Amino acid sequence: MCTTCGCGDTSLVPVEVHERILAGNDRVAAHNRAHFAGAGVLAVNLMGSPGAGKTALLEATARATAGRWRLGAVSGDLATDNDARRLEAAGIPSRAITTGQGCHLDAELVHNALHAVPWRQADVFFIENVGNLVCPAIYDLGQAANVVALSVTEGEDKPLKYPVMFKAADLVVLTKCDLVPHLEVSLDALAANLARVMPRPEVIRVSARTGEGIPAWVAWLEARRASLPRLAGAAPGHGHAHDHEHPHEHRHAHEHRHADGTVHAHPHGHAHAHGHAHAPGAEEEHGHGGADHAHGAAADHEHRH
Repeated sequence: MCTTCGCGDTSLVPVEVHERILAGNDRVAAHNRAHFAGAGVLAVNLMGSPGAGKTALLEATARATAGRWRLGAVSGDLATDNDARRLEAAGIPSRAITTGQGCHLDAELVHNALHAVPWRQADVFFIENVGNLVCPAIYDLGQAANVVALSVTEGEDKPLKYPVMFKAADLVVLTKCDLVPHLEVSLDALAANLARVMPRPEVIRVSARTGEGIPAWVAWLEARRASLPRLAGAAPGHGHAHDHEHPHEHRHAHEHRHADGTVHAHPHGHAHAHGHAHAPGAEEEHGHGGADHAHGAAADHEHRH
């Protein structure tokens, strides 16, 4: 059981504490979203049960888009980096996020992992969440889209048993469809159950093994990329330069000498604006304290007239 979200157990995590945790998470998620939007990167939160085929779907995506798209990923797991290593082998620069007891990723974990993966160069960046059909649904990570991988082997009733996960989904990718002939599963019944819980049901049937449905999945991602809000000067997969003007006041003491030999100074201030240009890839955070400049805001300079 997760020690931060409580997996719905309010005796473990009081409701008011849980609400504060989510509020803090949402602030970091907004920061992540601004990063992705500023670089023109489509960020996708890929969720699903353990063994649903999330990693296999991303491997198939890499094969289908090789030479056309640059992909990137972080992969959450409780104890291993197995999935991240699989993605690396498939040609997707990846970073494992090992959560220990955590049953989901949160925005802070994703933000920290971004420092170790070249996400700004990606056209599509996947956040492969911890295998779980409960907690990941309630944590915003800064993604542009939520996708749930649901295997045909999991049963027709999963959307009804875990409605919160599917209510949050923009798309359900029905995986391992090559196994349908060997199973007692009704795809029509599964689609009907999804329609009962999803506000706008959208389902793509795929098989990572045979390639069935992968072109439709890639087309869905392409449509999402095309609908991304673009910031001025931003291009897909690239950062953008931007200028910030910061006013700084510098005080100057002007010395005056009188005919009788007495000297006195008249301090007065001048406001100066300093423009700072940030190249693509540069971090948005920057400090402008007195130590950042050759002279601080209150430094005195004598000018003799």
